[in-house]
Amino acid sequence: MTPTSYLTLARDGEAGIEVKRSRFLCTLRRVSEEESARAVVEELRRRHWEARHHCSAFVLGPDRALERSSDDGEPAGTAGAPMLEVLRGREVSDVVAVVTRWFGGVLLGAGGLVRAYGDAVRAGLDEVGLVQRRLLAEYAVELDHAEAGRVESDLRSRGVEVLGVEYGARVRLLLGTEDGAGLEHLLAESTAGRVAPARTGERWVDRT
Repeated sequence: MTPTSYLTLARDGEAGIEVKRSRFLCTLRRVSEEESARAVVEELRRRHWEARHHCSAFVLGPDRALERSSDDGEPAGTAGAPMLEVLRGREVSDVVAVVTRWFGGVLLGAGGLVRAYGDAVRAGLDEVGLVQRRLLAEYAVELDHAEAGRVESDLRSRGVEVLGVEYGARVRLLLGTEDGAGLEHLLAESTAGRVAPARTGERWVDRT
């Protein structure tokens, strides 16, 4: 069964920690495909060319089906895997995490590396926050200019997502909802039964 909601980043961002003089900078970005995730890794590799490691982990898809991680030269299993475990634990998707490390001259050991890379991703997630994405049914409705503003405001106040507004001879609202029958009822109430919504598709939308 395809999921109808999942968690992702509220925004892109970064956070850093320091462990025994080694600096770990976690960069988090929202991405929707593997190519984009790998492009972020390469972008940071170029930007921070003087750093020793650029370890990464990413999770993609509403069902979190695609996962990848890289230790980028750190001992096997000490960087990418713990980063991926943090993303799994927070149940986030459509996200790439890159932890750039500047070596401070003190060896951390395998356990120290696992903790440091995991803590860097936790710090990054705490910094950017999470948001829920929901799959909404998309509907279109056409209204006279005189009533469009009132109807739009009324629908928003009742939890209907207004996904877009198009102006022409009439105003066309694109609406998102999980309850098509409920939307039809709300529109009937708001327009005295003169307007009914037409299903146009579906769309993923961030819900706060």
